[in-house]
Amino acid sequence: MKLFFHKISNWEYWPFQVLYVPIYFLWAYYAIRARSVFFFNASNPKIKNGGFLMESKKQIYDLLPKKYYPKTILIKENTGLKKIVDCIVESSIYFPLIAKPDIGLRGSGVKKIKTINELKEYAEKANFDFLIQDLIPFKNEVGVFYVRHPLQKEGKITGIVSKEFLIVTGDGISTIENLIHKTPRFQLQFEVLKEEYGDQLHRILQKGEMVNLVPFGNHARGAKFLDGSNLITPKLTAMINEIATQIPEFYFGRFDIMYNTFEELEHGENFQIVELNGAASEPTHIYDPKHSVWFAWKELARHITYMYEISVENHKMGVPYLDYKVGIREYKLHLVQNSKIVNF
Repeated sequence: MKLFFHKISNWEYWPFQVLYVPIYFLWAYYAIRARSVFFFNASNPKIKNGGFLMESKKQIYDLLPKKYYPKTILIKENTGLKKIVDCIVESSIYFPLIAKPDIGLRGSGVKKIKTINELKEYAEKANFDFLIQDLIPFKNEVGVFYVRHPLQKEGKITGIVSKEFLIVTGDGISTIENLIHKTPRFQLQFEVLKEEYGDQLHRILQKGEMVNLVPFGNHARGAKFLDGSNLITPKLTAMINEIATQIPEFYFGRFDIMYNTFEELEHGENFQIVELNGAASEPTHIYDPKHSVWFAWKELARHITYMYEISVENHKMGVPYLDYKVGIREYKLHLVQNSKIVNF
């Protein structure tokens, strides 16, 4: 009951469908103006459906210069373990590694795989295509939202989110489970963590010992999002713009980046792109607990307006909007895919 009231009183935990209620009306207004419910696909013409639904992460990675992201291989559903291992060896990917759905949903189905047995278990359970990636070695993560008008050579950063991972710190007395229950944000993840770690949660951590229970910055998996928009600098903007303009017809979305130090990131050194998200991207800096829901609605409206304007401009230059029947079919496939991952 305590956790229930914590979720109700902190809007960052509200269901997606509730948070977006005011935005649906703005979407309807733009859909009427564009004469297309599915105008968003024109925002990033080279990404399937603009990156709003049913887009393949592997296909998006293939648009990026390889030096910017970790080694990645696509594993088709029902691929046998031996073939998977052969692909891993051939690609020089080593344990621990990351496995995640090729068509994802807000971090669901993403797992750090430490052993061959864990890989076998993941592959047997996955009823979808998935990716295997090198584990990125850098400790910090940010989400950088980027927008560029199709007629402009340079874009801009419209927001940055920094992320605090789900890390527990030992006191020499408490078990990992006890430490999880001390923080409501972590406690909300307990059932998932119990399934993943089992008896390991009974281990007592030494004083000062730190354990990262979820080694990727996903809000739905317990990471704390902080508004880092104050980190926007001309150097960082130039660096992100250099990457973005190498991606064919990419105008709207969020780079999730892991890096060593901010200074190195500004200079384009010691970083890797975790993912590039397209039209479905959220300006995730809104989820900073210091922000009100009014701030969130304002930022969501601002970014959907950017997406609409970009889509309209691309449409004027010959990019078609998604046909209604095709869009409905894609949406239904999206719901099926989501149910697979949520129940994974």
